[in-house]
Amino acid sequence: MATFLYKLGRLAFRRRHFVALIWVALLTLAGVGAASAPTAASSSFSIPGTEAQKAFDLLDERVPEASADGASARVVFKAPAGEKVTDPANKAEIQKTVSELKSGSDQVASAADPFAAKVVSKDGTTAYASVTYKVTSMELTDGSRDALEKTTDEARDSGMTVEVGGDALQAMPHTGATEIIGIAVAAVVLVITFGSLVSAGLPLLTALIGVGIGVSSIAALASALDLGTTTSTLAMMIGLAVGIDYALFIVSRYRAELAEGREREDAAGRAVGTAGSAVVFAGLTVVIALVGLAVVNIPMLTKMGFAAAGTVAIAVLIALTMIPALLGYAGRKVTPTGEKGRLFGGRKKAAGAGPAEGNAPVKGSTPAKGSAPAKGSTPAKENLGTRWARFVVRRPVAVLLLGVLGLGAAALPVSQLELGLPDDGAQPTSTTQRKAYDLIADGFGPGYNGPLMVVTDLKGVDDAKGEAAAVQKKIAGLDDVLTVSPPQLNKAGDTAMISVVPSSKPSGTETEDLVHAIRGEAKDVRADSGAEVMVTGTTAMNIDVSQKLNDALLPYLALVVGLAFLLLIVVFRSVLVPLKAALGFLLSVLAALGAVVAVFQWGWLGSLFGVEQTGPIMSMMPIFMVGVVFGLAMDYEVFLVTRMREAYVHGESPHEAIVTGFKHGARVVSAAAVIMIAVFAGFIGSSEQMVKMIGFGLAIAVFFDAFIVRMALVPAVLALLGRKAWWLPRWLDRSLPNVDVEGEGLRTPADQGDPDEKRELVRV
Repeated sequence: MATFLYKLGRLAFRRRHFVALIWVALLTLAGVGAASAPTAASSSFSIPGTEAQKAFDLLDERVPEASADGASARVVFKAPAGEKVTDPANKAEIQKTVSELKSGSDQVASAADPFAAKVVSKDGTTAYASVTYKVTSMELTDGSRDALEKTTDEARDSGMTVEVGGDALQAMPHTGATEIIGIAVAAVVLVITFGSLVSAGLPLLTALIGVGIGVSSIAALASALDLGTTTSTLAMMIGLAVGIDYALFIVSRYRAELAEGREREDAAGRAVGTAGSAVVFAGLTVVIALVGLAVVNIPMLTKMGFAAAGTVAIAVLIALTMIPALLGYAGRKVTPTGEKGRLFGGRKKAAGAGPAEGNAPVKGSTPAKGSAPAKGSTPAKENLGTRWARFVVRRPVAVLLLGVLGLGAAALPVSQLELGLPDDGAQPTSTTQRKAYDLIADGFGPGYNGPLMVVTDLKGVDDAKGEAAAVQKKIAGLDDVLTVSPPQLNKAGDTAMISVVPSSKPSGTETEDLVHAIRGEAKDVRADSGAEVMVTGTTAMNIDVSQKLNDALLPYLALVVGLAFLLLIVVFRSVLVPLKAALGFLLSVLAALGAVVAVFQWGWLGSLFGVEQTGPIMSMMPIFMVGVVFGLAMDYEVFLVTRMREAYVHGESPHEAIVTGFKHGARVVSAAAVIMIAVFAGFIGSSEQMVKMIGFGLAIAVFFDAFIVRMALVPAVLALLGRKAWWLPRWLDRSLPNVDVEGEGLRTPADQGDPDEKRELVRV
């Protein structure tokens, strides 16, 4: 692989005009496609194989008008203090508002008078009108939204409090200025790392181009593939982070190759052949983790995973081709590693006078031991990465225990993890949706914000009406039931619908227990009469999603970690190194989930991160973090440990190889981690709780994994294992393909020729 990528890098460097033209053309095509694509409809949310979905499908077949998936609005009216909504003036104003809601837009299907529907609170202070639309919320025109807002604004002039819940006015999520701040932080880190605006600008430029192509392609295909808005947000989040990191590693290796005295075209080829090989395998682990989300069998999650995986693949291809092309354009503006100090007033090193970074000792030569400088050279000051590695190698047990105990403490809140899906109760308190939610809860009870729909399949039952009444009676006798509506049969008389309002809020554990209790009664009904009783509705679907995700977590973890484990065996040609990588990942992801529970469920430091309402953790968060964090964690594992293996296979002792790996890789890996943390943290400013939680979870997970697991636990474990870390059974060694991530095949030609021209490896 290294040889192929070496040739690809040199080709891209020479044919830079052609390469740049291709990527600019792809960006233009994607942008035009996104601009001309029809507006995407609201992403359908289905959970195949669950009872809630089965009941919904039955309604869609037999009572299509009851299963319509159009947008909805719940307009809540609260009378002024000392008044009631039933007072003549208030009642007339409410009925006038309902009439205007019906005629305000031709997209309105119905608007129910709260007095006719008998949805007035017992104290008479609150009422609500249910408005349904013929189209989904994404298909609502601005005119329909404006009509809804105008009508409710006019109703407020009467002195009543009027708020609107539902998805008709659902605002598009925005991230605000924090995302821009995250990118700005990434730019500053790159400038500090490279000491050059040009070198720092290349990773940012290629990452933005890659994300532009990926997100524009998603927008262009959103309508055809039923992609939701969160899909592009996730793709942008991950694409920016890995795009900057992958380009950073290749540019850093290019500068190191220049410091070896290589010609620029050869340096570009070698950078792509070595660091590019690590980029390919790191990208593969991320893609495996994202594509593996299909195992859960939730279409929305599968689409999110595939879209993000496509953006990661684009980031890899851009790093391998456009980076060497841009390096060709930059010319001498990208300086060798040894010349960075000159830009800040330091001494300029002569080309080739720096350490022979990444080079093996030539055949027959004797490498210098420990930290001894080459003959005649001035001892170089050890960098922070080298000093840290030496400390860990000297104190591996202490570092290992401290790191494991610290991550274990951070993971403790996971034992109190509660899962659910966000509703209007999780919206910021300033939104009209949240205000409407609170008014309903105060006036009618929290259960009215998430009623259950019990669907009874009565086909083949002799006394359908009597059986439906019996089902109603059974449900009314259960705990946590506030009200049960009389059964409503369809025209054919083979399907009954019963609305059940719980006493507790939709996300409460009591509501979940009630759903399970109804399903328990359903077994007895089926045994007695053959009628099928199923629970559906938004609340029941959320419960089923949580259960489905929990059931899929272990199979998904086994699949993703198993495939990546095999991939890492090929990369490192070791059994213990991939095993150590996987165990370290489990520590970091558990610690990150613990931090998410502490902030978003318990409210610790919630105000600092803009958490206005604590509650259950989003159901897909654990499985999502397992997939994404595993892929990102393996990035740092590959980039850092391949440099250690590179040193080890070229003659260094295991401890020396650890120090060498940190000397060459710690600064760049640290910069990459800070960049990724900054990019993810930028999404904490999102107005959507789901995006905010994902941004925080990924940012803290990268911090734990990069700086505690990879920078501390990994070298400590490798130091304790010694040569055993690189053990591989001979039969397995013979059967594995040689992918040459270390670039060994690139060094053979360089070592041929005049022995006087051979370079000696200097270890600092």
